[in-house]
Amino acid sequence: MGMDAKTDMKSVEVSDAAIRRVASILRDEPGKTALRVAVEGGGCSGFSYTFDLVDNQNDDDVVIARDGAKVLIDEISLVYMGGSVIDFVDDLMGQSFQIRNPNAVASCGCGTSFSI
Repeated sequence: MGMDAKTDMKSVEVSDAAIRRVASILRDEPGKTALRVAVEGGGCSGFSYTFDLVDNQNDDDVVIARDGAKVLIDEISLVYMGGSVIDFVDDLMGQSFQIRNPNAVASCGCGTSFSI
């Protein structure tokens, strides 16, 4: 890898639907400034995603901001999420953020857990 790891990693995209949803959540949550998406160990497939409303960002966060929405992903989570698309789905199963991760070889039905 080169000197700057950030340029070597694939970026994460946020769909327009997810941007609209994040913007609307943040409008309703005074004091919260961003949605943090992180990858944690655990879940039925080895890793799981967490979504948290936060009011701060860290120096190593990757920031995706547009149209009144801000999404933060820390560098460690980005390693697992490179090339992913964060989407917001509103269907019969309900409303949820979903991450389409090309690195995931197995995922569970709930869509929040995966293995690589």
